[in-house]
Amino acid sequence: MPFDAGMLRCVVREIDPILRGGKVEKIYMPQKDTVVLSIKNGREAYRLLINAGPSSPRLCITSEKTENPAVPPMLCMMLRKHLSGAIVTDIRQLGFERAARISFDTYDALGFRTTKHLIAEIMGKYSNLIFTDADEKILSILKPVDFSVSQKRQLLPGIPYEMPPAQDKADPTAVDEGTFNRILAAAEGTQTAETALTSAFYGIAGVTAREIALRAGGRTDAALDECSMRLWTEFNAYQRAICGEGACPTLVADADGTPKEFLYMDVRQYGDRMVCTHPDTFCALIDSFYRERSRKDSLRQRASDILHILSAAQSRVERKIALQTRELEECADGERYRLWGDLITAGLYRMKKGVDSVVLENYYDGGTPVEIPLDRTLTPSQNAQKYYKKYTKSKNARTHLTEQLARGKEELAYLASVSDALTRAENERDLTEVRDELYHSGYASRMKNYTAKKQAAPSLIRFRTDDGRLVYCGKNNTANDYLTTKLASRSDWWFHVKNQPGSHVVMQSAGDADEPTERDFTQAAMIAAFHSKAADGVSVPVDYTHVHAVKKPAGSKPGFVIYTTNWTAYVTPDKQTVERLRLP
Repeated sequence: MPFDAGMLRCVVREIDPILRGGKVEKIYMPQKDTVVLSIKNGREAYRLLINAGPSSPRLCITSEKTENPAVPPMLCMMLRKHLSGAIVTDIRQLGFERAARISFDTYDALGFRTTKHLIAEIMGKYSNLIFTDADEKILSILKPVDFSVSQKRQLLPGIPYEMPPAQDKADPTAVDEGTFNRILAAAEGTQTAETALTSAFYGIAGVTAREIALRAGGRTDAALDECSMRLWTEFNAYQRAICGEGACPTLVADADGTPKEFLYMDVRQYGDRMVCTHPDTFCALIDSFYRERSRKDSLRQRASDILHILSAAQSRVERKIALQTRELEECADGERYRLWGDLITAGLYRMKKGVDSVVLENYYDGGTPVEIPLDRTLTPSQNAQKYYKKYTKSKNARTHLTEQLARGKEELAYLASVSDALTRAENERDLTEVRDELYHSGYASRMKNYTAKKQAAPSLIRFRTDDGRLVYCGKNNTANDYLTTKLASRSDWWFHVKNQPGSHVVMQSAGDADEPTERDFTQAAMIAAFHSKAADGVSVPVDYTHVHAVKKPAGSKPGFVIYTTNWTAYVTPDKQTVERLRLP
């Protein structure tokens, strides 16, 4: 669901009375395309988030706490210089565009009162953040736009701000029934109502147009002729919703609770396939929808160096394994070389120098004739020795290649475990632990300007089962080693997904006589399955045993252990249950 003009209208209408008159206390840029303004109004403090990135552009009041870089970007420094202590005087949408202007009452360099504006353009990959003076001359901009980028509109410091180019479509908030019918009368009646609406009016997202078509014609793909009788009625309900009458924050999620869409009116087009909930506010709706996606995007940006190292290392190891596998297949000829050497030795008295081949009886196979190629420059005895040497070389190569292949597969499995841990990283500390692990595992030469730092004990995730058992979960291989080999007691229970990368999970026990309940085992196994590569699986096998049965071989990669006398539980990971059991 794009953050369309209707959603921006609903958000602006909601946050303007909340923030108007508030004082800007702090300004952050946790990401290169995200600005957070900490605004205090009366006794309440709010965090206004403006994201101008290509994947999750939005404007809302957020409850999410973000990590901030040690060195703030230039735009952040500019905003701090001009807006620290400023008073929010107005927040409004520019026409019915996906652009909002936040005005501030502040002081200029000479101490005179003045107005500054922060303009957020929420336009997908063209999103931007522009800071202007009272006359809307651009002072700073997140993404400068010059002639090489756009011939229609330039956005550069020092020039006046211009609105986005007008579209050849009608404003959906400014049409009455007569105008609406005249506009759609020019469209072909056989085309879908969704296409007709998005083609005729700007600011309407596809999901909104489909919802209007469903209510007017009974189907999301209803033709314009099929729903013409009720189309204006439903379109008018849409108009009223974005103007505040009957607006309903709606979050659409799948059966697993993963958000899929959001809208400012109730959604019927998904039927029973999706679950609709209605948060109290539009900001809560947007915050809930983007929270997980924003976290993943942020970590993906900050972990780009790790991803590059892992991708390059995995490609290198896979190429090496493929080459060694082909060489190992060629070593299968070794037994044939030995056979030819034996047959030549047995038939030396029948052979002469200077021939290209010889046919001898294979006495290992009932005397079957075998044609053996020869080097005519060598004697029969020398030809036999030549094949014995090839056999010996092939046998040694097979042994060496088998060892190399085993090491290559171990390295590939280790890299897969690091990649899996990276998907569950939650903050910068987790990323630092992964970088440090790669550094100590021999990948330092591929990590530019990285210096290993002395780290405290690795961070762990804590859970408490419904029957009161404390459960620990490692976030990465370093944390897994620490949890299993140092923190856990011998009588604790240890869990790990079977034959796949995943976290080590330890459930505490007071001793051999302290037997956890069946629900304890099930929930601990579910935590292990959820924090693994099989998190989306069904009936996932999870091995479990006492910690004293788990051993770490000397010199093995981080996170690698062996264990004996284990049991296996089959569980289906449930995200809501795991999150409910997690401790702060």
